[in-house]
Amino acid sequence: MEFVDTLGPDHVTAVQRILDTATAEDGTAPVSEQAVASLTRDSDARHLVATVDGTVVGYANLTPAHGDHPAMAEVVVDVPRRGSGLGTRIVAAALEAGGDGTRVWAHGDLPAARAVAHRLGLAGARELLQLRRALGDDGLPDVQVPDSIVLRTYRGADDDVEILRVNAAAFAWHPEQGRWTAEDVAQRVAESWFDPEGLFLAFDRDDPSRLLGFHWTKMHAASDGEPPLGEVYVVGVDPEAQGRGLGRVLTLAGLHHLRDRGSATVLLYVEGDNTAALATYTGLGFERFHVDVAYARR
Repeated sequence: MEFVDTLGPDHVTAVQRILDTATAEDGTAPVSEQAVASLTRDSDARHLVATVDGTVVGYANLTPAHGDHPAMAEVVVDVPRRGSGLGTRIVAAALEAGGDGTRVWAHGDLPAARAVAHRLGLAGARELLQLRRALGDDGLPDVQVPDSIVLRTYRGADDDVEILRVNAAAFAWHPEQGRWTAEDVAQRVAESWFDPEGLFLAFDRDDPSRLLGFHWTKMHAASDGEPPLGEVYVVGVDPEAQGRGLGRVLTLAGLHHLRDRGSATVLLYVEGDNTAALATYTGLGFERFHVDVAYARR
């Protein structure tokens, strides 16, 4: 097995099939949105495609280390090939290629992933929690915008510079989110799910050109008999604006929008050690639903 920087069209098709099959089998996607995007877009991700007799049977996505952030790997094995030790071999290859400190995500922290971690002597190093709450007609607090804040929705690319500035400041500690570029924003704006009325921006009334925070919502379309599912996609607040209650205001604005769009349930992702965000979200009725764990060598 060998890592490459680009994938051919046949490999992309095969990997996407494996991802779809694994998602249907496990009830959770085996790799992140960022990893899926890297299959067909320029990025610094590296790709390992495992084959048997010319057939693609497994895949690893490796984001190199940068700054203080370690390399991150995501791995999937084709469902019919599971139980053969292939997952262990792919994870071991990813850890070796990534270098010291490399972490590998186990989305959903499924039993098979925990077994691989045990065999390789890995321990949990980071948790990403998925929280959910219902969006019924009752129980959702009103949005109370302070007089000092102007809350509006996205007006186009002219807003992107400020969104990126706040995003970089708010997520400087985050190995994935903090690295967003103008291209990352443009790609998401071009997605079929993007709704400019679902991207909320909070400005200081005394300085209306300076963004204080934003809430980017997302709607997952109904599928397989499941109703539409809303998502608190990204909430970012400029560290200089902390303490003004913006996280709650922005979150509630998005929740009301998602409910009005027909979502009965909403999800969000939050780092397991982000106590401030967890306090905000649990205070708004969110409860733990799912966990992703990043494993690393002990």
